[in-house]
Amino acid sequence: MKVLKISGHEIDQPGFLESLAQAVAQAAEPVIVVHGGGKEITQMQEKYGVQAQYIDGLRVTDEHSLQITEMVLCGAINTRIVKAFQLAGIEAQGLSGLDRGLIKAQKLEHPKGDLGRVGEVLAVRGGILLDLVQQGVTPVIAPICLGEDGAFNVNADHVAGAVGVSVNAEQVVFLTNVKGVLNNQELVPTLTPSIADDLIEQKVIFGGMLPKVRTALHMVEKGARKVVITNLDGLLANTGTAVVGA
Repeated sequence: MKVLKISGHEIDQPGFLESLAQAVAQAAEPVIVVHGGGKEITQMQEKYGVQAQYIDGLRVTDEHSLQITEMVLCGAINTRIVKAFQLAGIEAQGLSGLDRGLIKAQKLEHPKGDLGRVGEVLAVRGGILLDLVQQGVTPVIAPICLGEDGAFNVNADHVAGAVGVSVNAEQVVFLTNVKGVLNNQELVPTLTPSIADDLIEQKVIFGGMLPKVRTALHMVEKGARKVVITNLDGLLANTGTAVVGA
């Protein structure tokens, strides 16, 4: 079992979804997909005259922004991925964390301010996903999750990690535009927390790769067996940087 997390930055690239669908169709094991969509959410906020606001890189989500986020994630993007998968012969089904109470969440409290309707995962009904997979279905999950008083927007990376733990996945894969963590242009095949700390201190891991590695380390700490950072070619070749526990 593999959980595949794709980001909004890759989704709108020409030909990406078609290539992704082919990779998923060729996978030797069942795949569960979790997707983000921050780029398109920001674009839609601008269209409706809503100024995007962030606290420590986290999008502040008021009620209006939540409506926009649900529309983009559960509507436009989720449907687009399912369509590409179906056209590639994959029996795909679009879901969000709201469907059947798949993913329960609570409000994410932040010391620097109120994030609004931003949540953190409490529990995942992994049995629902396992039942779908056993039927030959590929779930495609939008990270809108269910709280006690309504919906929450949850970080897609964290949703992917929680889903992976709930189904005891062999690995969670972060799909990016690079083949993994590089050191002097050479792929680093494995990262433990101590190795990651050393490479961060040496500035080998920096820029856009830094939050990916830190999130992967967080996911492993929370119980994910392995998190792999790779690109589409690496997904097909089963290569990339594997982030594991100590």
